[in-house]
Amino acid sequence: MKGVLEATKLSRRYGRFWALRDVDLELKAGEAVALLGANGAGKSTLLTTLATLARPTRGRIEIMGHDPGKGAARVRAHMGYVAHHTLLDDALSARENLAYYAALFGLDDIDRRVHQRLSEVGLERRAEDRVEGFSRGMRQRLSLARALLHDPSLLILDEPFTGLDAPGCRDLADRLREERAQGTSIILATHQLERVLPWCDRVVILHRGRKVEESPASTYDSIGWAGHLSEIAADHSTPEGVRT
Repeated sequence: MKGVLEATKLSRRYGRFWALRDVDLELKAGEAVALLGANGAGKSTLLTTLATLARPTRGRIEIMGHDPGKGAARVRAHMGYVAHHTLLDDALSARENLAYYAALFGLDDIDRRVHQRLSEVGLERRAEDRVEGFSRGMRQRLSLARALLHDPSLLILDEPFTGLDAPGCRDLADRLREERAQGTSIILATHQLERVLPWCDRVVILHRGRKVEESPASTYDSIGWAGHLSEIAADHSTPEGVRT
C-alpha cells in the first residue's frame, strides 16, 4: 500500500514542556488508526502538528510524499481536518460556509459538492440557516462536511463525536467507515471506541507525549482497551522525561 502519512521522531515543545517526544507514525492508503490516551497525553498536539497547523520542534513529516515545511498549502489540498473547535463562521449559513471553503480550494462544481456533503451529514434542510443558531452536534456535522468537501486522501479528526447524539454518532461512524472503504486514510482521537474499532486497523496509544504502544485494533474490544489504558497509566505513573 502507498504511504499517505509518515512522521519520524516528531516532537513538539511549549516552553520547557514537551507535549510530544519522538513519535513515529505511518499511515497507508485506506488505513484507519484510532489515537488513544488520557487527557494531556499529546493527542491534540499530534493531530494539530500532522494537520500542519503547528510546526514540530524537531522531527519530520511527509504527507503524500510532500514536506509540509516546503509547501503547507500543497499538503493541505490532500487532507481534511476536524478540530476540537469547529472554526466555522457563525455569520454565514451552512451553505455559505462550505461554498467559501470550496472557493478557497479552487474547486469546480461548487453547488453540487456543497449540496452532496450537506445531504451526507443530514443538514440539507438547514442549508440556508446561519451557523450561529446551530447546536454543537450540528456544528460538528458541518465541520465534517467541510473536511470532506474536496475529497481528501487523508482525514485527521480530533474527537469528531463530540456533541453528537446517539443517532448522530452512528451516522458519523457509518460515514467514516464508507470513506475508509473508498480508500481514504483516517487518523482520529476519540473516546467512542465502540464506534470505531470495527473499522480501524490499528490503535496507537500516547502517554505523556510519547507513543507507548501500537497494536491491531482487534486486540481488545472497547472495554478491553479502556482497561488496557488504565494499566498503561499505572505502569507509567512515575514522571519521566517529558519535562526539562
